[in-house]
Amino acid sequence: MSTSAFALIILAGLIHALWNIAAKKAGGDARFAFFTAVLMMLVWAPLGWWLGRGAVSLWGLREWAIVAVSGVLHVVYYVVLLRGYRKADLTVVYPLARGTGPLLSALVAVTLLGERLSALGVLGVAGVVGGVFLIAGGPGLLRAAHEPQARRRVRKGMAYGVLTGVFIASYTVVDGYAVKAMLLSPILVDYMGNFVRVLVLAPVALRDRVELGRLWAAQWRFALLVALVSPVAYVLVLFAMQSAPLSHVAPAREVSMLFAALIGGHLLGEGDRAARLAGALLIAVGVVALGLG
Repeated sequence: MSTSAFALIILAGLIHALWNIAAKKAGGDARFAFFTAVLMMLVWAPLGWWLGRGAVSLWGLREWAIVAVSGVLHVVYYVVLLRGYRKADLTVVYPLARGTGPLLSALVAVTLLGERLSALGVLGVAGVVGGVFLIAGGPGLLRAAHEPQARRRVRKGMAYGVLTGVFIASYTVVDGYAVKAMLLSPILVDYMGNFVRVLVLAPVALRDRVELGRLWAAQWRFALLVALVSPVAYVLVLFAMQSAPLSHVAPAREVSMLFAALIGGHLLGEGDRAARLAGALLIAVGVVALGLG
């Protein structure tokens, strides 16, 4: 993995952790996803128009199909993630989501896309995934064994985290194919896919206008923050995919767990500081192994 690709992933990891903390604090559902999608569409319109004015008109059925699939996968991923944040702790849902996603992405990249992992790369993947699962489980699961309510909360967090990870792996592979094989602009893949998200979410969001207005008043600041920074994080990852193997990029993205453990745990006060830091250190070692491998 090149130094530039590695730097992009580190920056993307910091931004990703920050917007997930904001989304957790918002406590939103599909309507919050709708708010962020609409704001993304408006905030990034000048850049989308500038890059798309000479390119989008040349797209055929194949290009629009891949963007549509990407948009739908991103919608489902985000709605499942938000639901997980409402039902469980960020320090359970987020690590499991981030750990399952790259593991599956790397497996698909190796088995279906013909990429190869060196021995050091395999150790890197193991380090990332092991660190993520340490943060999600360990002491928290043991402590929850004799507390039915805590145990149910952890189990819900695990279920939503793994399911979110499946959709992360799905859109990572689809978007990676779009920018690597089809040579589409990473920015346009994300921006045009956002129109799909708005269309999919609109029927749910507009069903109750009064409630939508109430939620908007309470959540628009968080939604605006997510709309401003989350596309930056993901586009940086897509640019990294253009010059580095997907099987390396996907697991290396989990450096965001290092930032989430240090920042999110403190802000949200979810405990298990030692386990989170140990897991974050293991992830950092795994990311370095991936970068060298």
